[in-house]
Amino acid sequence: MPEGPLHQPHDKLFKLGFSDPATAAAFLREHIPQAVSEKVDWEGLTLESGSFIDARFRAHESDLLFTVTLAGRDARLYLLFEHQTAEDKTIALRLLRYMVAIWEKHLADSPGVPLPVILPVVLAQNQRVWEIHPEFGVLFDLPEDLSADLRAFVPHFTFRLVQLAQIPFEAIRGTPAGVVVLRTMKAERSGKLLDDAVWDEALLAKIPRALFEAFVLYLSHADVDSEALKRNLTSIRTPELRNTAMTLAQKLHQEGRQEGRQEGRQEGRLAVLREYVVEELGLRFRALPPELPDAVRAINDETKLKNLHRLAIRCASVDEFAAGL
Repeated sequence: MPEGPLHQPHDKLFKLGFSDPATAAAFLREHIPQAVSEKVDWEGLTLESGSFIDARFRAHESDLLFTVTLAGRDARLYLLFEHQTAEDKTIALRLLRYMVAIWEKHLADSPGVPLPVILPVVLAQNQRVWEIHPEFGVLFDLPEDLSADLRAFVPHFTFRLVQLAQIPFEAIRGTPAGVVVLRTMKAERSGKLLDDAVWDEALLAKIPRALFEAFVLYLSHADVDSEALKRNLTSIRTPELRNTAMTLAQKLHQEGRQEGRQEGRQEGRLAVLREYVVEELGLRFRALPPELPDAVRAINDETKLKNLHRLAIRCASVDEFAAGL
């Protein structure tokens, strides 16, 4: 297992589990209209390469795009599968951006071929139910007396919103990999990552080793008792899992011993970088808004601080720097 903080752990677990077409198919076929699902060639589900995520949201969400044949025709159905960790009442607008990007690429690759239908499916990793309406049209403020006349000019589509907060652990269906990922993501929001619903040894024994390692890594970086996690690992009896579990438990123990020293060194590097940024700004622009140094000193991302130092050297004004924060 790699050391250090796990970057975007929810997205990594989601993508590792659901990049497998069989796992994605088992989930998606339950969450699109039944009449459509019955006409889809699920065995031919294909993961498309690349991503259509808007750069502004890349740090927080992940997407998976699949194509599949519908009703035996050459025309393809696109399934846009989006993982969402924060409530966003305007998510339909972001979905529309992705859809337009997909259609534009389709036209570039296949001129003259009709646009494919896209079915957006959003998986919400939430503890409480979100009040999000799954229709793009509700984002518009239409005068009541003109609504009927204006609605024809408003783009309209719906998306499927699957909320883990609404699904009991025992009701989660799919492949073993999909069930493990979804139970884990649901449990993370409710503080139940070490409960039996997640730590189901019979189920864990059926998932790929890479996913089991990712599962343990996810738990080791979550808000769980590290000693309790180690006990769970060392209590595994399934032969296929035991060797992997013992290796992971040993790595967790070694990482725990090194963690204090690593955190101290990391914090030292961050403190120096913060002061470099503030000092450079002070030398160039003299008087700084009092909130600006405070904002810089609150940053804990080493890469971002390095980028801000470069920005502090080349920016033309304090406002330009502030816009880059």
